[in-house]
Amino acid sequence: MTEQRLCYILFKQVLTMVFYLVAILDWFSRYVLPWEQSHSLDVLFFLSDLERVLTQSIPLIFNNDQGRQCSFEAFTARLEVSNIAIRWNGRGSYYENILIERCWHGVKYEEEYLNGYDSMNTAQRRLRDYFNFYNRERSHQLMGYRTPYEVYFH
Repeated sequence: MTEQRLCYILFKQVLTMVFYLVAILDWFSRYVLPWEQSHSLDVLFFLSDLERVLTQSIPLIFNNDQGRQCSFEAFTARLEVSNIAIRWNGRGSYYENILIERCWHGVKYEEEYLNGYDSMNTAQRRLRDYFNFYNRERSHQLMGYRTPYEVYFH
């Protein structure tokens, strides 16, 4: 298990409804820790995901993008109270974002674009199934064809 986490947000639209998807990944294993969807970018949305991660393990470093939602005082204060270093990714920094961008690519091309969603409930169910597949069944070449689950827990 690595000591670094990534946090990013993806904007989604279901019919006429807009929602946001946030996921926190383990840097080394690509394991998607918690993920959540919401209609707003409220700080409580991010804090609930963060709290779920911190109950599992305390990383040494937490990577954030430069979005306003990841720099809420309550969010960064929670990291600082746990003595977690905050690393802000540079704008347009390809290397720092590649792992989460690959994950989002999978969400889009292996799930969303193939199936579509007719409601938020459908999106929630389908995304839960996808992230379970991503973590436990989808192998990654750079990890010796092991799954994120195998790397994270072994």
